[in-house]
Amino acid sequence: MRWGHHLPRASWGSGFGRALQPPDERIPFLIHWSWPLQGERPLGPPRAFIRHHGNLADSASRFGRHGRLFPSASATEPIQRYRWNLAEWFSRLPREERQFGPTFALDTVHVDPVIRESTPDELLRPPAELALEHQPPQAGLPPLALSQLFNPDASGRRVQTVVLYGTVGTGKSTLVRKMVLDWCYGRLPAFELLIPFSCEDLSSLGPAPVSLCQLVAQRYMPLKEVLPLMAAAGSHLLFVLHGLERLNLDFRLAGTGLCSDPEQPEEPAAIIVNLLRKYMLPEASILVTTRPSAIGRIPSKYVGRYGEICGFSDTNLQKLYFQLRLNQPDRGCGSGVSAAPAQRDNLVQMLSRNLEGHHQIAAACFLPSYCWLVCATLHFLHAPTPAGQTLTSIYTSFLRLNFSGETLDSTDASNLSLMAYAARTMGKLAYEGVSSRKTYFSEEDVCGCLEAGIKTEEEFQLLHIFRRDALRFFLAPCVEPGRAGTFVFTVPAMQEYLAALYIVLGLRKTTLQKVGKEVAELMGRVGEDVSLVLGIMAKLLPLRALPLLFNLIKVVPRVFGRMVGKSREAVAQAMVLEMFREEDYYNDDVLDQMGASILGVEGPRRHPDEPPEDEVFELFPIFMGGLLSAHNRAVLAQLGCPIKNLDALENAQAIKKKLGKLGRQVLPPSELLDHLFFHYEFQNQRFSAEVLSSLRQLNLAGVRMTPVKCTVVASVLGSGRHALDEVNLASCQLDPAGLRTLMPVFLRARKLGLQLNSLGPEACKDLRDLLLHDQCQITTLRLSNNPLMAAGVALLMEGLAGNTSVTHLSLLHTGLGDEGLELLAAQLDRNRQLQELNVAYNGAGDTAALALARAAREHPSLELLHLYFNELSSEGRQVLRDLGGAAEGGARVVVSLTEGTAVSEYWSVILSEVQRNLNSWDRARVQRHLELLLRDLEDSRGATLNPWRKAQLLRVEGEVRGLLEQLGGSGS
Repeated sequence: MRWGHHLPRASWGSGFGRALQPPDERIPFLIHWSWPLQGERPLGPPRAFIRHHGNLADSASRFGRHGRLFPSASATEPIQRYRWNLAEWFSRLPREERQFGPTFALDTVHVDPVIRESTPDELLRPPAELALEHQPPQAGLPPLALSQLFNPDASGRRVQTVVLYGTVGTGKSTLVRKMVLDWCYGRLPAFELLIPFSCEDLSSLGPAPVSLCQLVAQRYMPLKEVLPLMAAAGSHLLFVLHGLERLNLDFRLAGTGLCSDPEQPEEPAAIIVNLLRKYMLPEASILVTTRPSAIGRIPSKYVGRYGEICGFSDTNLQKLYFQLRLNQPDRGCGSGVSAAPAQRDNLVQMLSRNLEGHHQIAAACFLPSYCWLVCATLHFLHAPTPAGQTLTSIYTSFLRLNFSGETLDSTDASNLSLMAYAARTMGKLAYEGVSSRKTYFSEEDVCGCLEAGIKTEEEFQLLHIFRRDALRFFLAPCVEPGRAGTFVFTVPAMQEYLAALYIVLGLRKTTLQKVGKEVAELMGRVGEDVSLVLGIMAKLLPLRALPLLFNLIKVVPRVFGRMVGKSREAVAQAMVLEMFREEDYYNDDVLDQMGASILGVEGPRRHPDEPPEDEVFELFPIFMGGLLSAHNRAVLAQLGCPIKNLDALENAQAIKKKLGKLGRQVLPPSELLDHLFFHYEFQNQRFSAEVLSSLRQLNLAGVRMTPVKCTVVASVLGSGRHALDEVNLASCQLDPAGLRTLMPVFLRARKLGLQLNSLGPEACKDLRDLLLHDQCQITTLRLSNNPLMAAGVALLMEGLAGNTSVTHLSLLHTGLGDEGLELLAAQLDRNRQLQELNVAYNGAGDTAALALARAAREHPSLELLHLYFNELSSEGRQVLRDLGGAAEGGARVVVSLTEGTAVSEYWSVILSEVQRNLNSWDRARVQRHLELLLRDLEDSRGATLNPWRKAQLLRVEGEVRGLLEQLGGSGS
């Protein structure tokens, strides 16, 4: 997936009359109309909309039976071409949707949002200061379906103009898109012709005169032939005006004159005004979508019905959305790997339980946009990750889909980007929360950040618009017990993202920095000119001290530059300290924390009366690194939030300096993964290679290695040049796909630990390929506690036969049995470098163990063979002890804690393996083997008169009895 490509907002042009363009060229238009974040919109009651591919001809025949406007064949053919082009155009996927699979289609299944009819009196009522609560529908005004929008009103009058309004993220664009597709496929029989207009496109035309017929013909060439019939269409003609807030409309006669001729050239805004006045094409139906702040631009006398798009106000709608979205097949993005149906069902069930618990996620998913974000995040966490996709890019793309091209107020001369305003205000609130370690905000906190620095009437007007249109997008009322009246960011990660954005945009400035910058710029401009003039005068007059004084003035910009540099270093220091906090409440890595916040945590929740835990913000530094990547900076520039290259470079240098100091410390596995995830989000291989050049041990033991985590580790460490002394991935729930992803990292490892991963014979194919790779440098390979079986060992021996690096191999408790040990005995001589082989606890009998021991004795390099805890008889153990203790050369065989009447020098190795695996091995079987070892120790102690040996044997007996007591057995 290409994430960094610029997606400008394109005008419609005359593309509908030509051959269809390649999909990528049509994406900009679709993003304007089909932002998936603005909602796959459930309606109550929920209903599904299935796209009928290839049935345009059927819809045409149905339409022909009811048609009155275009009965002739000469008129029907252009209409059908128009329908087909329009359907193809609106069916194209934006890039952000392609992550869900190559066959995923937004118009396969839709869930409609709740549309609540409202009255002009409601709209005139002054809103509350923080209108974040969803208002319940009034009595007598039930929710509306799309098919009911133009039904007669309560008094029986025909409705010709409908205004749908909703805040950012409620699904206005997707609602329009669905209506257009419904018409294209014949599901809106009440309208014989539907003509959609983008108000953003119309506003880009400026004041240049153009007629309505020209507007239609330029954008939809097939309709050029039927334009003369448009005036006679009456109410069967539907105009869709999307995004009215982009147009400056003046309904005063002095501002916009009357015009009823569709062929008369006028300004585009004047044409829209006369359409809404019902002075031009008075019988036509009109559907308008807008943000709440722009409702008043149309006088209420020209509106037949108002409808508020309320999003998913019912959790059943949210669950339906998630079921349809997450159960889509082919989610592997063409990689050939997709999430198993059982895994998808499990995700849906966990998410549904979390929604039913009325947790904060249900309040967040009130907005269809956030339902999309939840699905995109779950897909990122649990499905194979497309190349180059990062968590930061998902959030940045999410904001682009909602705010791209959006200005705060089209009537304001500053043309301020809505996202830039949000970054300044919501970013300030988010950063203050991070710095004070809180996620709950009072109304005073919110108002303090919104109203900071506001002095003029224009600034108050912009604040009022932001409150009405976008505040609910970022903040939601807290629904947790004991937190009434407080607000939280809609999703927890959004607070950390906005805080990071606030920092990287350079919006956080101290008073000294603000004043110092202005003074430095002024002194820098004036100082050079004054110094030059005084330098000339000093040659004629005795004023030699003055040039020295003004030369000092030129030092001011440098001092300020150093002050800014110190500020960047302070931010980098705070970021790194946040990344490596030892007292973090969560022990899990940030990716597991995100999954838990979405899917919920199984088990009892913390009681509200308990003391609050310290909040953690481990995503904040990771988002800071991600926002400095080239792709995210390009997308932010489209949103009106540019990050200068020089600022990004200086921030990166400050971060690298601090990471170089603190990054050398040994980190616990989960924190180490967070460190690697930071580098993955940063997407700068040179930066990561320099910072991680001192990393020699990769210890991720116990971290659940999901596909995305494997991708993170492979992307960050796979291209490094220096060898890794040890890679420990014990108990990481790895699967064969994870092994293949991590192959570049394995090739850099000298010691590789893959214990306790449930790897079976299938995984041995990948291990064989690893051992046969010409760059393999592994010397120690630990595969204990994996069900490799005899079939897996056969594959491993193929790899060992062609490998020249492995010297130590552990196959402890791998289910080999007699067959596996006999296979090892037959093929052991194919490898000439092996020095130590551990096949303990594999259920092998005397015959197979003795055959392997004899083969080991004949091996040219093998020095040590572990055979303890196998199903050996007393006679078998004695034979193996005698064989392993022979004076001539060959491998030593370890089968017990004793060697004759002395303690084996490997007794601590044996008991440490038992202690380490006590909870995962069969307790009864381990207990039986320990009792046999204890009997051997007692027999040896009784057979020796050496007091030193007796003391050693007694010490080891005590260790064995301690293990037996842990198992619940008899230690006596």
